Amino acid sequence: MLKIAFSPIYLYDVPEKHRFPMQKYRLIPERLLAEGTLTQDNFFAPDKVSEAEILTTHTPEYWDKLKTQTLPRKEARAIGFEMTPQLVERGRYIAHATYECALYAKQYGVSLNVAGGTHHAFADHGEGFCVFNDVCIASNLLLSRGQASKILIVDLDVHQGNGNASIMTNEPRVFVFSMHGEKNYPFRKPPSDLDIDLPNDTDDATYLTLLKDTLPKLIAEHEPDLIFYQSAVDVLASDKLGKLALSLEGCKARDEFVLTQAKAHHIPIAIVMGGGYSEEVEQVVEAHCNTFRLAKQIFFAD
Repeated sequence: MLKIAFSPIYLYDVPEKHRFPMQKYRLIPERLLAEGTLTQDNFFAPDKVSEAEILTTHTPEYWDKLKTQTLPRKEARAIGFEMTPQLVERGRYIAHATYECALYAKQYGVSLNVAGGTHHAFADHGEGFCVFNDVCIASNLLLSRGQASKILIVDLDVHQGNGNASIMTNEPRVFVFSMHGEKNYPFRKPPSDLDIDLPNDTDDATYLTLLKDTLPKLIAEHEPDLIFYQSAVDVLASDKLGKLALSLEGCKARDEFVLTQAKAHHIPIAIVMGGGYSEEVEQVVEAHCNTFRLAKQIFFAD
C-alpha cells in the first residue's frame, strides 16, 4: 500500500504575505482525496524524533537552544519562521515522518512525506525554513540501526542542499547528489558528492537530458539500497524564487524518470516535498500532487 505521512502540525501559522505557502500542506491531501487518487487508509500520522535521535545529527548546543527557546534572534531570523515551541515540535514530527517513510518504502517500494526536505538545516544551526534536517536524521537512524547500508540522496530542489552537503561530508555511506540553480540561494554552497549547477532559465529539455545522463550512472556506480528523493517544485518557471524555466509537464517528467529508475532497479524510494513558491499556490499544489499520482501509478498499477 502507498503510505503517506501527514500531520496537522505541518500547518504552522505564518503572516498572510509570507513567502512560504504553508497552506499547501492542507491542500495537497485534500486534492488527492477529493479526486480519488488516495483514501484515508493511505495516510499515517507520524511520531516525533526523540532527543537521542536528534543528537545523531545535530549538536547538543543547537538542540539545547531550540529546546529552551534561547536561539539568538539572528539565528532564528535565518530560519525564516517565528521561533516558538510549536515550530520545534513541528520539525520533530516532520523528521520522524521521513524516517518512517523510509521504512514504508523498504516494505512497499515507495512512500511519501507531505512535508520534509529540510535540507538547509546544518548540524549546529537552521536556515532557509529548515529547523532540523529530516533526510540526514533519517539517514543516520537507518545506518545506525542496520536498516540501510548505502543511501543515495537525490536532491532536485532549485536550491542546493547545503545542510545535506555539510552534515554528510564525512559519511561515505551516503552519497549526496544535488542539481540546482547556480545563481541562487545558498550563495555559499558546501560541496556535495555531486553538484550540478544550472544556469538561469534552464528549460525542460536541458534539465531532463542532464538528469537522464546522471542518475542511472550514480545508481550503477553506488548501488544504493535506499533513495531519498527531494521532489521540490521550485524548478517551475512560475516560481518566485527559482530562476529556472521548467513547465508543469517537465517537472512531472522529472519525477516520472526518478521514480521509474528506482522501481526498475528495485531500490526503495522515500520522497520528501521540498520547496515551491509560485505566485499561484494552485501551481505549487498541482505540481506536488503529480508526484503522488505518479508514485501510485508506477508502483501500484493494477
